[in-house]
Amino acid sequence: MPSLQPDHLLQRVLFLTLLLLLLLAHPFGAVAASEQEAVFAGGCFWCLEHDLETLPGVLTAESGYSGGRTVNPTYKQVSRGGTGHAESVLVRFDPEQISYDTLLRAFWRNVDPTDGAGQFCDRGDSYRPVIFTASAEQRASADQSLLAAERELGSGRTIAVTIESLKRFWPAEDYHQDYADRNPLPYRYYRWRCGRDARLDQLWGQQARSSKVWFSPPATPANAG
Repeated sequence: MPSLQPDHLLQRVLFLTLLLLLLLAHPFGAVAASEQEAVFAGGCFWCLEHDLETLPGVLTAESGYSGGRTVNPTYKQVSRGGTGHAESVLVRFDPEQISYDTLLRAFWRNVDPTDGAGQFCDRGDSYRPVIFTASAEQRASADQSLLAAERELGSGRTIAVTIESLKRFWPAEDYHQDYADRNPLPYRYYRWRCGRDARLDQLWGQQARSSKVWFSPPATPANAG
């Protein structure tokens, strides 16, 4: 077996050293394990993006479209109807800081789950509320969260949020991203005019806009009244 020339040996040493440094900085699986994704639709994506991206452990929240048939949909196409897409938000989060179950609670407390024909002042199929699940584990958690939301809202409330398998998330146009931060005054006026917070307070009370553990109202005694 021929021996390596000094310059070849030096190149190999440098390569192995660089490889070792990269492995120490990014061990196998570390990047993938530290980040997970969830997709929700809850009316205006400006609002839902802003409501979820401020949660501790959420890395980013991105507005977009999910649930439909049209490839590379535009805002004009989705708003016009017929694409099957709903305005959605892709949440990237660190599961060591915030769980998917906590994100689900935050989602429910930031939507009107009794309205399947839109959300607040925004009407139409593109504003319908949806939990898009990407795995069997997410589906099981979403199903459990629906039951918990029913209990917390109390009897007489019909849940209209659907749970659907995620096909693909399409990012929205750049001008929709971080809209609340870039346009605070128009955003606040829109949110107030749309009645979003007033309706959330009416539905969820002190739990509105929170990710606190589920609250179950005490059972009414059989002999009450």
